Amino acid sequence: MYDPAQLRTFLAVAQTLSFTQAARRLGLRQSTVSQHVRRLEEATGRQLFARDTHRVDLTVDGEAMLGFARTILATHERAAAFFAGTRLRGRLRFGASEDFVLTRLPEILEAFRRDHPEVELELSVELSGTLHQRLAAGRLDLVLAKRRVDDTHGELVWRDTLAWIGAPRLRIDPDRPVPLVLFPPPGITRARALEVLEEHGRSWRVACTSASLSGLIAAARAGLGVMAHSRGLIPPGLVPLPARAGLPDLGGVDFVLSHGRRPGGAQEAADALAAAILAGADRLVRGTGMSGPVDGRGDA
Repeated sequence: MYDPAQLRTFLAVAQTLSFTQAARRLGLRQSTVSQHVRRLEEATGRQLFARDTHRVDLTVDGEAMLGFARTILATHERAAAFFAGTRLRGRLRFGASEDFVLTRLPEILEAFRRDHPEVELELSVELSGTLHQRLAAGRLDLVLAKRRVDDTHGELVWRDTLAWIGAPRLRIDPDRPVPLVLFPPPGITRARALEVLEEHGRSWRVACTSASLSGLIAAARAGLGVMAHSRGLIPPGLVPLPARAGLPDLGGVDFVLSHGRRPGGAQEAADALAAAILAGADRLVRGTGMSGPVDGRGDA
């Protein structure tokens, strides 16, 4: 009843909340993306997206279709792999940024291991900057990490905004340096936080540095300072600082998949895991404040 190509297009739009970004991810024309969504809406008899010239949002029926689309596509891919008689093998070196420590990424990896038991999956959790460096050096095969919105490397999974977050009762004194809870270099959020504070002439001090997200969360919950963090991945116990705190806007951040160059089985396994992550990307952030495009391109 439902065309897999249309379902893949639906998931891409649902995850990026942008017809433009979905078209780029899928290598399709924007008109084709719109056509796929329109035909899927005709097949369901329901409106899946509420959209205007500035924004795209899932409707209630669109939210329901997310789970159905993932299930249908997963079943379709298992059937195709079974009858093709091919089984992925080899060692896959996958890197994920610290941002995903508290998300449902383990569920996606568990399903991948169940579907491809002969793939030896090796997971590395590091800062995004470190992962990109290791990928470039040929030490990883696939990376899920952040990039700046003005960078072009990698395949966009979703776009989010950055927010200043801290303990609910934290108050920032405008006459004192901003206390910062930071990843060490080459942390992307660290660099962005320091840039915007310098640009706006705000003094700052480092209250805590840790390469562990858990360590930063503990410091922030204790009220030691503020963190620059993806709005769609705000950890429990922390909240965005209100505008009255007077901190400058941090802009956006992209989460991307980047592939290495190792041929053979590793590349095939990396492609399969990338497809699984893209299919389930909304589960990583949906329900935790996923913000969608920061550039306003919600065009249909």
